[in-house]
Amino acid sequence: MAASELYTKYARVWIPDPEEVWKSAELLKDYKPGDKVLQLRLEEGKDLEYCLDPKTKELPPLRNPDILVGENDLTALSYLHEPAVLHNLKVRFIDSKLIYTYCGIVLVAINPYEQLPIYGEDIINAYSGQNMGDMDPHIFAVAEEAYKQMARDERNQSIIVSGESGAGKTVSAKYAMRYFATVSGSASEANVEEKVLASNPIMESIGNAKTTRNDNSSRFGKYIEIGFDKRYRIIGANMRTYLLEKSRVVFQAEEERNYHIFYQLCASATLPEFKTLRLGNANYFHYTKQGGSPVIDGVDDAKEMVNTRQACTLLGISDSYQMGIFRILAGILHLGNVEFTSRDSDSCTIPPKHEPLTIFCDLMGVEYEEMSHWLCHRKLATATETYIKPISKLHAINARDALAKHIYANLFNWIVDHVNKALHATVKQHSFIGVLDIYGFETFEINSFEQFCINYANEKLQQQFNMHVFKLEQEEYMKEQIPWTLIDFYDNQPCINLIEAKMGILDLLDEECKMPKGSDDTWAQKLYNTHLNKCALFEKPRLSNKAFIIKHFADKVEYQCEGFLEKNKDTVYEEQIKVLKSSKFKLLPELFQDEEKVLSPTSATPSGRVPLSRTAVKPAKARPGQASKEHKKTVGHQFRNSLHLLMETLNATTPHYVRCIKPNDFKFPFTFDEKRAVQQLRACGVLETIRISAAGFPSRWTYQEFFSRYRVLMKQRDVLSDRKQTCKNVLEKLILDKDKYQFGKTKIFFRAGQVAYLEKIRADKLRAACIRIQKTIRGWLMRKKYVRMRKAAITIQRHVRGYQARCYAKFLRRTRAAITIQKFQRMYVVRKRYQCMRAATIALQALLRGYMARNKYQMMLREHKSIIIQKHVRGWLARVRYRRTLKAIVYLQCCYRRMMAKRELKKLKIEARSVERYKKLHIGLENKIMQLQRKIDEQNKEYKSLLEKMSNLEITYSTETEKLRSDVERLRMSEEEAKNATNRVLSLQEEIAKLRKELLQTQSEKKTIEEWADKYKHETEQLVSELKEQNTLLKTEKEDLNRRIHDQAKEITETMEKKLVEETKQLELDLNDERLRYQNLLNEFSRLEERYDDLKDEMNLMVNIPKPGHKRTDSTHSSNESEYTFSSEITEAEDLPVRMEEPSEKKAPLDMSLFLKLQKRVTELEQEKQSLQDELDRKEEQALRAKAKEEERPPIRGAELEYESLKRQELESENKKLKNELNELQKALTETRSPEVTAPGAPAYRVLLDQLTSVSEELEVRKEEVLILRSQLVSQKEAIQPKNTMTDSTILLEDVQKMKDKGEIAQAYIGLKETNRLLESQLQSQKKSHENELESLRGEIQSLKEENNRQQQLLAQNLQLPPEARIEASLQHEITRLTNENLDLMEQLEKQDKTVRKLKKQLKVFAKKIGELEVGQMENISPGQIIDEPIRPVNIPRKEKDFQGMLEYKKEDEQKLVKNLILELKPRGVAVNLIPGLPAYILFMCVRHADYLNDDQKVRSLLTSTINGIKKVLKKRGDDFETVSFWLSNTCRFLHCLKQYSGEEGFMKHNTPRQNEHCLTNFDLAEYRQVLSDLAIQIYQQLVRVLENILQPMIVSGMLEHETIQGVSGVKPTGLRKRTSSIADEGTYTLDSIIRQLNSFHSVMCQHGMDPELIKQVVKQMFYIVGAVTLNNLLLRKDMCSWSKGMQIRYNVSQLEEWLRDKNLMNSGAKETLEPLIQAAQLLQVKKKTDEDAEAICSMCNALTTAQIVKVLNLYTPVNEFEERVLVSFIRTIQMRLRDRKDSPQLLMDAKHIFPVTFPFNPSSLALETIQIPASLGLGFISRV
Repeated sequence: MAASELYTKYARVWIPDPEEVWKSAELLKDYKPGDKVLQLRLEEGKDLEYCLDPKTKELPPLRNPDILVGENDLTALSYLHEPAVLHNLKVRFIDSKLIYTYCGIVLVAINPYEQLPIYGEDIINAYSGQNMGDMDPHIFAVAEEAYKQMARDERNQSIIVSGESGAGKTVSAKYAMRYFATVSGSASEANVEEKVLASNPIMESIGNAKTTRNDNSSRFGKYIEIGFDKRYRIIGANMRTYLLEKSRVVFQAEEERNYHIFYQLCASATLPEFKTLRLGNANYFHYTKQGGSPVIDGVDDAKEMVNTRQACTLLGISDSYQMGIFRILAGILHLGNVEFTSRDSDSCTIPPKHEPLTIFCDLMGVEYEEMSHWLCHRKLATATETYIKPISKLHAINARDALAKHIYANLFNWIVDHVNKALHATVKQHSFIGVLDIYGFETFEINSFEQFCINYANEKLQQQFNMHVFKLEQEEYMKEQIPWTLIDFYDNQPCINLIEAKMGILDLLDEECKMPKGSDDTWAQKLYNTHLNKCALFEKPRLSNKAFIIKHFADKVEYQCEGFLEKNKDTVYEEQIKVLKSSKFKLLPELFQDEEKVLSPTSATPSGRVPLSRTAVKPAKARPGQASKEHKKTVGHQFRNSLHLLMETLNATTPHYVRCIKPNDFKFPFTFDEKRAVQQLRACGVLETIRISAAGFPSRWTYQEFFSRYRVLMKQRDVLSDRKQTCKNVLEKLILDKDKYQFGKTKIFFRAGQVAYLEKIRADKLRAACIRIQKTIRGWLMRKKYVRMRKAAITIQRHVRGYQARCYAKFLRRTRAAITIQKFQRMYVVRKRYQCMRAATIALQALLRGYMARNKYQMMLREHKSIIIQKHVRGWLARVRYRRTLKAIVYLQCCYRRMMAKRELKKLKIEARSVERYKKLHIGLENKIMQLQRKIDEQNKEYKSLLEKMSNLEITYSTETEKLRSDVERLRMSEEEAKNATNRVLSLQEEIAKLRKELLQTQSEKKTIEEWADKYKHETEQLVSELKEQNTLLKTEKEDLNRRIHDQAKEITETMEKKLVEETKQLELDLNDERLRYQNLLNEFSRLEERYDDLKDEMNLMVNIPKPGHKRTDSTHSSNESEYTFSSEITEAEDLPVRMEEPSEKKAPLDMSLFLKLQKRVTELEQEKQSLQDELDRKEEQALRAKAKEEERPPIRGAELEYESLKRQELESENKKLKNELNELQKALTETRSPEVTAPGAPAYRVLLDQLTSVSEELEVRKEEVLILRSQLVSQKEAIQPKNTMTDSTILLEDVQKMKDKGEIAQAYIGLKETNRLLESQLQSQKKSHENELESLRGEIQSLKEENNRQQQLLAQNLQLPPEARIEASLQHEITRLTNENLDLMEQLEKQDKTVRKLKKQLKVFAKKIGELEVGQMENISPGQIIDEPIRPVNIPRKEKDFQGMLEYKKEDEQKLVKNLILELKPRGVAVNLIPGLPAYILFMCVRHADYLNDDQKVRSLLTSTINGIKKVLKKRGDDFETVSFWLSNTCRFLHCLKQYSGEEGFMKHNTPRQNEHCLTNFDLAEYRQVLSDLAIQIYQQLVRVLENILQPMIVSGMLEHETIQGVSGVKPTGLRKRTSSIADEGTYTLDSIIRQLNSFHSVMCQHGMDPELIKQVVKQMFYIVGAVTLNNLLLRKDMCSWSKGMQIRYNVSQLEEWLRDKNLMNSGAKETLEPLIQAAQLLQVKKKTDEDAEAICSMCNALTTAQIVKVLNLYTPVNEFEERVLVSFIRTIQMRLRDRKDSPQLLMDAKHIFPVTFPFNPSSLALETIQIPASLGLGFISRV
């Protein structure tokens, strides 16, 4: 078909436009050959005439069909040309917010100027392992392709990132390196990938700066080689740098900055360690303030400084070196502030003690005088002499700036060298991937030497790119056996020759630099003379003699010659360098130590970096016959060499291209400037790729894809079994020109435009079919509508007539009812009025009578009260008068008596004075005095007797006086009563007068009251009427309030229910999160454990060299014992204190341990008894031999027997003592226990008493045995006859000696004594524990007393409350008290029940053992038999008993058990032939037997070996689903057995009585249950990983790509990067494959007897993986986001739901995990136009995040022309509606997420005693018990 035939009416074309570059227009009429004008209509509706070029008559390019717009690959477009490429990029960037697009082998990346959530680790995981064409374009896809090709082809790779400044090159390169670091990991523990990523902040700080185009522009090029080992893990990296922009150190344009590191230093100047640098604000320094923009919005330089220092530390740059670097950088800043003053035109000076220079010298460690001198002077050397010349101020400034640039460049190179050393691989590098981040083609208003070098590098890269594209194209044609015709493509070799060939621009530049008086002007003239008019690519500007023009591949560029020579030479004065080399600061000389080394053209520095800017330093002294300048490389020469080396590297690798595009110059997010984009597309070679592809057969389809897409154009008879032949037959009919297509081996190749033609035919066919379908459907719908309307009209008529009749009947009924209502209403009103009047009258009468009665009552009450008051007042007055009179009388008496006493005293004093005088006068009368004294004594005696008589008289007098007083009082009372009576009469008379007055007042008041009553009656009637009205209003308000209260209560209950549900959900989520966190920790622990084992194995392999005299034996145990398991290496000595501490904490286990040890001692006593019996037998044999020899030695034999009898007596006394202590224990228990618990009827009391009784019976039995032994020995003594022969005595002596040697009886005695002591100590400890218990009970009594006091206080407080509050408070308090008591009682009851059950079980075991022992012991032997026959032990055969459900094995067979039952067991045979969970049952039965033996070491060892064995087998066969499922099932069954037979009540509800007998008796294995639970979690996580690995390859193909419903979706053109075919070829996974795999998983789990709840959790996890992987791929694949694909997904999901129903797993929660995928499929199918649609989408997609909804809408792509795209405005509406939704910003679901697993208790009904061990397991060494 001719191209001109496509230009028909309504065809759309592109026409040039000065503003938008290209505009879309539509043809108004068909184009005919020969037409000079096309009639067009623009999209805005304007008509125009487009004139064709008369010379070329080239038609405007056609526009692609809408369904091809927005394709991932530009080569998939039917029309390949510039406007199609530009429009496709714009649609993807603006409408779909997609920044990446493929263009053949090139990835086009447009800078969005916005942070996008498409670089997270989840995205990396999504792209990892995927084919490049299977996912949407992304930098990660390119990185994955490079990584995959490196591993597959064993060839080094390169990723070439190019573009303008600000296009995003550095970010793209950074993300590529991050991808490699994340996917490959590190080969060592040195975290090399972190170091590779850490090099980015360092290089950005010293090599990036803010420009007008980019805030973080890389001012150098770099090529990073990331090294990999043979396992393709990162081992190191190496960096090469190119052409650092040194001029930026000393000069910045407006709105630009210097390198970031300077501003970071200034921002951190306040740090203590930076004080010595004497820095300040960036505006203070000349080198940082020139741009006038020291701050970047959104960037904190201080924080960036912290990141830079952390990165330096990570890369091994020590703190001292870091401070050295910062000193040098600070010195450069201070150097920039050095100022010069001119002395004359040819010389200058620096002011003395100039502060900036002083700081510079201090920081650099150089002399101030030398540096100031050589900054203002230079040394000139001639052939004969050397002299020093001053320089001008301008030259001095230039020299200062050159020195600063030189120092910074050398520091940059030094840092790069150290970074390379830190990244250097310690092992041999196997391969590498290089990432080239290099400047793109640049053209400015003024282009200088830097732009020339940049464009030269881009010419070389473009040449390499063109050759690679051409080569790939040729390989594709050759592979498909298509005739290859040479395609003419642009070869830029002439331009490269112009630059680098002999006598080229660089050659002439170097030559001019060697000339003594070379200048830019002379160099320009040489260029004109050499190349002007000789080379078509070289031109001279018309208006300039100092510039030249080069025609590059991208555009013409005019270069200004000024500065070329200076920049190429890059000179700095050697004297200044010498001063710096002499510095005391050790880092500074290091920067210049390699200064004079000359490198060969292709050599590199030791670090692998190519130096680009070596400074030509002038020597101080010229050597004779040597031109020093000839040995110095120019910058251009060095750059050419490094570029050649780079091209050699790139040519030796497989390149991958990333072209970064800058969409606008203003850094606006998602803003597309067509002009700037076209410039960059032309410059970066994207359009050249398009042109090369379009020159041949750009559109390529596989035969299967073509058949699937264009099946609608074929008739049934055209479809053959051979797809290739079918396609050939159809194409021959559709496209007549055979030159328009070619048939390859696997593909059909089409010329440009042919796919669009086929699409047009397909669309026309589908449109015709749609019209026919619509016609038929519309006719059917109209007929249905008419029938429905007719039926509705008849129905309406019927209902209307019926309605009218009902209305008339209703009118009649209402009229009659109204009359009846009126009658009763009138009667009601009259009766109501009468009743109201009567009630008011009665109420008035009642009020009046009550008022009068109350008044009369008040009057009588007042009279009575006044009488009482008068009585008390008069009595008080009389008492006061009496007291006053009495007081006066007493006072008079006192005064009189005082007077009489004074007189008496005076008289006595006179007498005393007379006696003294008499004594003086009559000294000799002493005898008379003595006589008088005697008389006085006698008189005193008489006086005493008289006093006694007087006292008697006084007593009689007092009694009589009392009688008289009582009579007087009685008389007084009668007198007072008479007075009171007279007073009362008087008061009554007064009251009568008052009452008369009050009666008159009352009569007057009565009249006023009657008047008031009439008035009150009237007012009351009015008030009643008002109250009635208010009552009605209050009733209505009450009803409203009740209704509101009811509504509010309803709302509150609803909200409370909602809150409760939400809180419940939140708690469940929190529980799941906590469980998930714990299980993730377990997962991480198991991963680290495996890592540890692997490292240990590797270390063993490396270290395990046989040494002489030492042979290492492999351990049968795994080294990775769980840290939660009890180590079997704990000794008895370590474990004993732990067991001895338990009795102080728990009472019941203490008793049980006592009884266990008693039982153990019983068995030991039995063994000792047996040994004594054997010894007794031997004695009897010896006695018989002695009888025959007839010799005796009575004294010796008697002594022996006496010794034995003493021992037996001591044993008997020990046993009595033990029995007494047991009785004391019984008493102590009876006394100390609380009456509630230890009452005689209590169950715990009875059990404990029974146990004590049984133990005492045991001791009685032992006592009887001792007595029997004693009687046997006595009888033996009587049987032995004394003999006098020497022989017998010798024999007896020998026997006694033997017994003494062996010491058997003594040992038995000592053992029994120690046993008794042990029992005594245990009894003492038991007694102490009960004393402690008694103390605790006393404490409880005290607490009860305190509680009683508190209750009394509460009661007192309640009594002060009002009655209602008191009742409520008492009820509340009583309820609380009863609740607490009930809870306490329930806890006590549970504890007692558990204790009783445990004691009963253990008591049964003891009873059985004692019974068995007694059966063997109770053998009665008569005394005659003892005398006549020797006593021998009798073996009584044990009766055959039922099995106890235990398995016995020897300790040394434990490893064999683990090996046969775990390590070498084949799950398939067990699952098919034996009962499920058999290994778990066997292991538990072995544990039961060890528990039965009370052997804690055996239990520990067995459980530890079992856990380690399971871990070992899972590590060995962890990829096998059957193995993992088998051991998950058995681990869970083992865990359930430990719970079911633990003896805990919660786990015994479903047990049979027989199963309850099989419970563990001695050990609590709760901690081991936790260990097994953790192990089960780890196995579950491993199972999930296994099934994920199996399902992962099937999901995308089966759920997304495979067409389950054939013909619904057609395949669109895919371009160069072919996707996985969606047609079911052989080997392709389909939905049936997934369902078959699910069936396989389910059947295996069921065969292994896995718990149903656990199966549900596994299925839920599987469905989550299916849903998450499918949705993630859907979100990353634009071609999958269509209406038809949504239908396919929903059908596939329905099939999975059907599978769940078949397996009865709908309640497993698996369906809910598919909800996000279901909603995404619905989102693809719903309407997406109006606001109602947006509302419906927001309410429907509640399981999707906002980012996912917007992403699906952005990716939505019509497959057919009948579908419409989603408008940007609709997407914004969705975003506005969802802005308040709080959900995760993450785009992809976490496909690695594992739901927290639980193991619900599932008891087994299988009886342990019925389990048979098959011989196939090889467990013959264990026996059933």
